[in-house]
Amino acid sequence: MSTRDFVYTSQPQRVVFGAGALAHLAREIDALGARRALVLSTPEQRVQAERVADMLGAHAAGVFDRAVMHVPIETAREAREVARQLDADCAVAIGGGSTTGLGKAIALDSGLPILAIPTTYAGSEMTPIYGLTEAGVKKTGKDFRVLPRTVIYDPELSRTLPVGLSVTSGINAIAHAAEGLYAQDSNPVMDLMAEEGIAALARALPAIRTKPDDIDARSDALYGAWLSGTVLGNVGMALHHKLCHTLGGSFNLPHAEVHTVVLPHALAFNAQAAPQAMTRIACALGTASAPQGIQDLARHSGAPIALRDIGMKESDLDLAADIAVRNPYWNPKPFGPAERNDIRALLQRAWAGEPPG
Repeated sequence: MSTRDFVYTSQPQRVVFGAGALAHLAREIDALGARRALVLSTPEQRVQAERVADMLGAHAAGVFDRAVMHVPIETAREAREVARQLDADCAVAIGGGSTTGLGKAIALDSGLPILAIPTTYAGSEMTPIYGLTEAGVKKTGKDFRVLPRTVIYDPELSRTLPVGLSVTSGINAIAHAAEGLYAQDSNPVMDLMAEEGIAALARALPAIRTKPDDIDARSDALYGAWLSGTVLGNVGMALHHKLCHTLGGSFNLPHAEVHTVVLPHALAFNAQAAPQAMTRIACALGTASAPQGIQDLARHSGAPIALRDIGMKESDLDLAADIAVRNPYWNPKPFGPAERNDIRALLQRAWAGEPPG
């Protein structure tokens, strides 16, 4: 097979990976040339944020613990003002995509460098993509100012991540890699990372369900999340992410669970238009079918497979379909206004938890 034409741009970012890597936090703050770090977290992860602040000692400017899903514009403005008042010269985001997203919102406005410490498998820390929700609509953009300068991956921090959230967060990561394989701007480097990332997560998630504190499984999952997030940060998003942004931003559904439910159906929609990608995904999963393999992984790992089970009302499916096709992303198979009925049917299957058709 001849090598296809492609463009690949590497991103300037430092990654520190390994069990116990959090111990290097002060060194990494110094490497950024920072002196006053604002520590960000969700309310639920306040204890971890305080631990980070204690490790930083005099270099901690304070803790802001109000990160929430989908980054409401009001929360972003509040955090930016706190950072300004405390004279912070960097932010440390410990947690999942919600916390990293808040750090990005601060960086977008102020240019403050971000150090991310992921405790889930969201992958947001590897991307220059940000999202803000205003008036019930989630808008995303791309700006290299928001890419965290340094990422500390410490599998020890994810050992207590609940099994259910571990699984949905892991399948969320698989979604990043899967869409990277049929992205408009895909390239061979990202293809390799995507397939390796999917395989690592497919190994890790069943092992985590069996033994939640298994450090090898947690390391595999975090490794897969890093690879998958890197793919997301380097190539474009397609139908799956458009549907998840619509369902999450406009209907306030939980982020990772939405990705888990929707991915099999988005892959099935694209299967005939992207056969090589489907073959690589299925190979990484060790299954015959990429769409069914994802749904089976979710089901066997105890994750939800129906939108109705995560808070979506059947009466809202028409509106969701309308929003999704209004400004479609590029996709191997088009899904604009002319395909609105196909998207509505996809959402119906996802709502009911049917096999991907």
